[in-house]
Amino acid sequence: MTERLQKLMARSGLCSRRTAEDWLREGRVCVNGAVASLGDKADPERDRIEVDGKPLESEQKHVYLMLHKPRGYVTTLSDEFGRPTAAELVAECGRRVFPVGRLDMDSEGLLLFTSDGDWMQALLHPKNEINKIYLVTVSGMTDHACEKLMAICDLDGERIRPAQAEEISREKGKLILQITIHEGKNRQIRRMCAQVGLRVERLLRVQEHTLQLGSLPCGKWRYLTEDELRSVKGSDEK
Repeated sequence: MTERLQKLMARSGLCSRRTAEDWLREGRVCVNGAVASLGDKADPERDRIEVDGKPLESEQKHVYLMLHKPRGYVTTLSDEFGRPTAAELVAECGRRVFPVGRLDMDSEGLLLFTSDGDWMQALLHPKNEINKIYLVTVSGMTDHACEKLMAICDLDGERIRPAQAEEISREKGKLILQITIHEGKNRQIRRMCAQVGLRVERLLRVQEHTLQLGSLPCGKWRYLTEDELRSVKGSDEK
């Protein structure tokens, strides 16, 4: 059966569908020796599909895993400055997997990886409004911190959906807040906190969608369970 090339590439685990579309525009994909274009289709059982001159691997069972990312690791597959990457911590899974979204270098907690490009795009697409929950330790102008954070609807001129914030504990001039956001703007929580005079001392992501970090040790990873996958995929299909 013929399908669009970007869908076949994402399903193979090589890349996300969006990346596949970029590679098609750049002329990096060939079908039966001819350079393919965005919108072209192929039948993986009859056609020879190549990316950068290498045959597209046949569809394999996808991998879905959760990492407890430590501080000091960047969320990239490789880093031009030689900094440690989160991808290095999941290399033992034996498959080429991609991070689902990002956590900045100074943040820690739940970070998903997968070889399933379609699943990754579904989780990242703004229309799905995936909840992301963080425990954030802050200092500075802590009076009425939750009210101030929930009132923010603009970051540097860009509209954002209001966050939810709840005070968990207060000790020696520091607050631990639970903050829930529905988007994934670059360094969104850190920028929100700075806007209301709060300094972020620690930022830990503890939940994304229905998936919880739980007791997973820092620096360790595990495969998602079948129940966890069903809970995410079932919600996405509604």
